[in-house]
Amino acid sequence: MPASDVLVVAVGSTGGWRAAARELVASLRRAGARVAVAHTGPLPRVRTFALTDLVEARAARRACQRAIAEHAPGAVIYCSMTAALLWPRPGAVWLDTLAAENRPGRHGVWQRPVERRRLARAPLIMAMSPRALESTTVSPRALALVPVPVTRSGPLPAIRDVAAVTYAGDPEKKRLEAVLDAWRAARREDETLVVAGTEPRPDSPGVRFAGRLEPDSYRALLRRTRAFIAAPRREDYGIAPLEALADGCQLVTTPAPGPYPALELARRLDPRLVGNDLVKAIRLALDEPLPRYAERAAALLEPFSPEAVDRTVAHSVLPRLLCP
Repeated sequence: MPASDVLVVAVGSTGGWRAAARELVASLRRAGARVAVAHTGPLPRVRTFALTDLVEARAARRACQRAIAEHAPGAVIYCSMTAALLWPRPGAVWLDTLAAENRPGRHGVWQRPVERRRLARAPLIMAMSPRALESTTVSPRALALVPVPVTRSGPLPAIRDVAAVTYAGDPEKKRLEAVLDAWRAARREDETLVVAGTEPRPDSPGVRFAGRLEPDSYRALLRRTRAFIAAPRREDYGIAPLEALADGCQLVTTPAPGPYPALELARRLDPRLVGNDLVKAIRLALDEPLPRYAERAAALLEPFSPEAVDRTVAHSVLPRLLCP
């Protein structure tokens, strides 16, 4: 009998993936599974995507080997395709997107062929969104839809006293400068944009840099905010826009490529706020918000709720992993 039912292997390269792994572990445990966790720990920064993925995949392999020896799990779940690329043992893969999509050309020269082999051998693919696997063919029998759970973080205030927030964990990927340019053109004198998730800079008129906030403080900020502004180059999942919607912010965003599940929700909630003209969309959100936006967003987010994810984990993930 295995010492653990499931081993979760996580690469802690981003805050989003660290949070996602914690949520998955919690859901598995609520479903009654005995769960062990293998973390890579901090990793050195290297120059290219191909080398970054190699460093992370090798670290995930070492962490997985140690944990298998210690915990003898019945099944393994790799959090991200990168964690699975050099796996020492086949397992389920929980992914937001594929290397075939976000590692074009030389950026994915070794990852893409390995990825195809891993997808073919994985007993289960856990996709975070329906569009995560658009570029490949995976049997429905080997697929489960398991988003990162998102829920409202607290009661919403009657008055939102912050005009706008943007999250810039990776300023280049999130196109922070484009957001700032649009904000400077759109803002009125009494309106402020708060920039969170990145190293602080000196504030400027209408822009305040909040730095890297603790999760509770960040979510409290969202509850006070009227609009969340996003302009990513590509969004593989995008937990920050989903959290903003959960906390009642209007989502102003460019139509970025990638699975980006919040993009479709934003279009359904208010298509005026989705487009390349951020200046116009910002003013519409602040001057002409549609009624019941937060209530309608909460309804659309029900499939992302912890309760919905727990049901999927209990009924579609664990039985297929532990009773194949």
